[in-house]
Amino acid sequence: MTDVPALRRGLAVLRVLAARPGPISAAAIARELDLPRSTTYHLLAELEAAGFVVHLAAERRYGLGIAAFELGSAYLRHDPLERLAAPLLRKLADRVGHTAQLGVLHGNELLYLLKERPSAPETLVTDVGVRLPAHLPASGQVLLAYLPHAHVRALYPRSFVTRTGRGPTSPAELRQALAAVRSRGWAVEDGQVTADFASVAHAVFDHNGRPLASVAVTFRHVCESGCTRTWPDLAQETATTAAALTRQVGGKPPPTTR
Repeated sequence: MTDVPALRRGLAVLRVLAARPGPISAAAIARELDLPRSTTYHLLAELEAAGFVVHLAAERRYGLGIAAFELGSAYLRHDPLERLAAPLLRKLADRVGHTAQLGVLHGNELLYLLKERPSAPETLVTDVGVRLPAHLPASGQVLLAYLPHAHVRALYPRSFVTRTGRGPTSPAELRQALAAVRSRGWAVEDGQVTADFASVAHAVFDHNGRPLASVAVTFRHVCESGCTRTWPDLAQETATTAAALTRQVGGKPPPTTR
């Protein structure tokens, strides 16, 4: 039992390293975790010996080692996100009677990983493996909304594409759309991907409270002038599924979404 606190502290060190964009000093790790420096150096030495941490002596910094990369690669090979999401999406599709989908960001595109159809499916252009400009589908907008502003600016420096003539066409319009998503708590698109279809989406978050994936429901709807509906009832259903998947992957929502 005496090894358990040390294990927890070691895992906390790995999480700090994983959350940073590059290697950091032992002093920074100690401050982040409120640990004595001697304890921090001991933990780092053990993790380095096991290959989970690499010490960059010239820079006096520490980064993730090859063993951490191997664990991450094994995680991806097992397709855990899809495996955990599939039964949740099936239940969602059955509850609402519409197509449920799981998507992830790939650069400035939205990649669909899973699609669960109701008993009477509707024809959609989206499918597993399909990629769309992330600023158009609700699945992409809800992920962009919880990225740092600088990240979004880097993804969308100037030009925007549309499919139906609807959706953001400039950085200013995108900022406005993403602000509305954060204020509302979910994303909505009406005819931006396919005419006469709409969708709502909620984000799934990782252990750092960052957007990991999105859960969306897509359904037939003829957009009249204005196109201002937000479908809170359907949004609540996607929120329930997204929250369940967040818990299953060990994630947590950022403070503003709790």
